[in-house]
Amino acid sequence: MFKKFLILVPMLFFVLHSSAQDKNAVTFEMKVSKPKLGLNERLRVDFTMNKDGDNFNPPDFKGFRVLMGPSQSISSSWINGVRSYSKTYSYTLAPTARGKYTIQQATIVIGGKTYKSLAKEIEVTAAVDKPSDQMTADDIADENLHLVAEVSKSDPYMNEAISVVYKLYVSPAISVSNYQPLDNPKYNNFWSQDIKVSALSARNGNYKGKPYRYVVLKRVVLYPQKSGKLEIEPLSLDVTVDVPTNKRDFFGGRVYAQTNKTVSAGKRVINVKALPLDNQPADFNGAVGDFDFSVTTSKNSLNASESLQAVVEVSGKGNLKLFKLPEPDLPSALEVYEPEFTEGVRTTLSGMQGKISNAYTIVPAFRGKYPIPPISFSYFNPQTKKYVTLNSEEKIINVLEGPTNSQTGTVNPNANKQQVIATGNKFNFIKLSPNLSPKKISHFYRSTSFYLWMTLPLLLIPLGILFRKKREEIASDVVGNKVKKANRLARKYLSKAKKELGNKDSFYVALEKALHNYLKAKLKIETSEFSKDKISELLHKKQVDENTIAGFIDLLKNCEAARYSPFSNVQMQNDYEKASEVISLMDKQL
Repeated sequence: MFKKFLILVPMLFFVLHSSAQDKNAVTFEMKVSKPKLGLNERLRVDFTMNKDGDNFNPPDFKGFRVLMGPSQSISSSWINGVRSYSKTYSYTLAPTARGKYTIQQATIVIGGKTYKSLAKEIEVTAAVDKPSDQMTADDIADENLHLVAEVSKSDPYMNEAISVVYKLYVSPAISVSNYQPLDNPKYNNFWSQDIKVSALSARNGNYKGKPYRYVVLKRVVLYPQKSGKLEIEPLSLDVTVDVPTNKRDFFGGRVYAQTNKTVSAGKRVINVKALPLDNQPADFNGAVGDFDFSVTTSKNSLNASESLQAVVEVSGKGNLKLFKLPEPDLPSALEVYEPEFTEGVRTTLSGMQGKISNAYTIVPAFRGKYPIPPISFSYFNPQTKKYVTLNSEEKIINVLEGPTNSQTGTVNPNANKQQVIATGNKFNFIKLSPNLSPKKISHFYRSTSFYLWMTLPLLLIPLGILFRKKREEIASDVVGNKVKKANRLARKYLSKAKKELGNKDSFYVALEKALHNYLKAKLKIETSEFSKDKISELLHKKQVDENTIAGFIDLLKNCEAARYSPFSNVQMQNDYEKASEVISLMDKQL
């Protein structure tokens, strides 16, 4: 053990000594503004060192003419107790002829030692149309700033997920200080969902073979809703760019020129393939992806009038929000309530994944054994390019105790037996008593009815007076009449929205009108005052809970988004049910 310690101590000392030497190591290097230039362009050469030196000896710059230099700049700073020092000799050169030239080594003496820079090879080509030193800030920004829309797949099947990632590529020669979107694309004929970009962080990458930095600005997942060539509109940005110039300030720092540039990702065309019609199952309803399917029951045995739940569930990866679940075909002797829809779906760049389910509450009324027949679910798998049909197993619900079915007279409601009903006795005894009643003749004059009809007009006079006062009171209540009218309109438009299910534009117009008129009724605001912030503020004052307010605002956003984005029948049904639920909850709280 002691021997190992003796070996480790020198090694540790050597590592620490090497690290200290690296921090104190002298660097002397040559940097050029570009490795290739035209005959009419200029070349900048910098010789940079991290410690002060003497006897700087530049190369002879064969093939070039020195226009300016050497100019000297020094930078020194202290950060966390560590000194940072830099000294630079700069030259501006003009090429004298076309060809390949080598700028030889430069030398300098630092701390009594001579250091040499590495040689650089420069290629001089024919004169260019616009030399870089004559280019404006706008020209430089155009060449060094690019907005790109990267599409994961250009030929998907209908209802197959694709992703679009918008990246802003920035050359190291410039910097971006600000940006703002000018035109966000509208994804017509696509179901779309934005994937939030949590933080804008610069990363290193390549653009057309050159090193660039890039930032991911926007990510979106698309599901094409029709086949053929579909266009994705371009994203446009207004970008503030800082472009370096050949000028330097008093301290030798580079002077930057600022300009604003509009960049666009360009229009992209997606060639959407139609789903094959060959071998398409009869029960296929648009599901595309890779799924699992199951039908489960909460219990298999119970008594009559007790309840159980049958759950139809689809899980996996695909367009889970864009198709309807298959419905079970249950025996008519079972009382079945409307299903409760549950959705647990998350959307990432690769598409939707999770599960959706319908839970049916079933109540048997009679004893017997009731089968739940197998249910089939079909989907198209874009990876295998084939249709897949999944079938559930038959379930038997055994009702142990309860009345028998009076129509069949048996505990098995599915037994195929002929029904026999007794029509009565064929022979009856002769009745000895006729059970007759005497026929009476009554006169209207001076009868009870006569006096009632006589006093009825007198009774109607005070009722008429009360009715008239009530009408005047109602007519004078202007605010109340507006509230009642708005309530009637809300019921009318919600009813109209139900009729328009399946017709996206008409449905969301009717739904939005219903929400408007409901708010006018409950919050007593005019349409001119209508805004989401105003609604949230007033509902908070009315002590409506956060979830109900959020649900109401989400409905309004869906009505606005429906003008620009495709919405499925399932989404419309969900929005209608959500509107009924939110209005009901808000009514109770208000």
